Amino acid sequence: MRILDGKATSAKILERCKREAEGLSVVPGLAVVIVGDDPASHAYVRNKVRTCGKLGFHSEKIELPASTKQEELVDVVHQLNADARIHGILVQSPPPKHIDESAVVLAIDPRKDVDGFHPENVAKLALDDDSGFAPCTPLGCQEILEDHGVKIEGRHVVVLGRSMIVGKSLALLLLQKGRKGNATVTVAHSRTKNIAAVSQQADILVAAIGRPHFVTPDFVREGAIVVDVGINRVDNPDSAKGYKLVGDVDFEAVSPRCEAITPVPGGIGPMTIAMLMQNTLKAARQLSSQG
Repeated sequence: MRILDGKATSAKILERCKREAEGLSVVPGLAVVIVGDDPASHAYVRNKVRTCGKLGFHSEKIELPASTKQEELVDVVHQLNADARIHGILVQSPPPKHIDESAVVLAIDPRKDVDGFHPENVAKLALDDDSGFAPCTPLGCQEILEDHGVKIEGRHVVVLGRSMIVGKSLALLLLQKGRKGNATVTVAHSRTKNIAAVSQQADILVAAIGRPHFVTPDFVREGAIVVDVGINRVDNPDSAKGYKLVGDVDFEAVSPRCEAITPVPGGIGPMTIAMLMQNTLKAARQLSSQG
């Protein structure tokens, strides 16, 4: 069993982004908007802004109170759409419950939608149009496999979870023609019958369910490759924080059966940040070429 190290792979991608950004005529700019005071969301935002600084990217963090109205948030997005210094816009999810997140996504200029959730970018993903942006976590899953020499073409990939954030988008990516795709993909979810038996058919099993330790050894055939997208907080009185992070996969029980597996933390988490930076660089390159 070998570990698919997201920290090592993301470091390579970030170094490449830094090097390529230095050759651009513009400084890539990312704006992150956060509404409310959720501690986990603020931690994610700090990480994104910090990474921009390391790469020499321009970054703006816009913090809005939880009482912010829908139209006020949309106004902020429109201002960022018009700001030539900003090439990528990310509104941290989830927003407060009174905010219609889909309406906010629609307000983002799809050319700056580095999260890849605007309908125009979803359509481009389905149509294999490389000018669009794919969501960062599915991209990270794809890249970590390639970096570790895992062949995707012709393999059976089972994706547990059907959200647009991971499951559906990853299925579309892996179905695309080319060296990073050409997989046979099954998407399983909460209504799938005999989900463990379906999962056992996978050469590559991707867990994106959002439930701690959902995947147990009976889901995984001997010699499979497992990608754990889940990041779940569970109580841990021995920790100073009072919790620990675990994946959707029971790592200790499952890993002996695997050819390779991603850890949590240190697997897909760092990859998601790296792909956000790669998408921001891509947006800067495309927008600057459009004048």
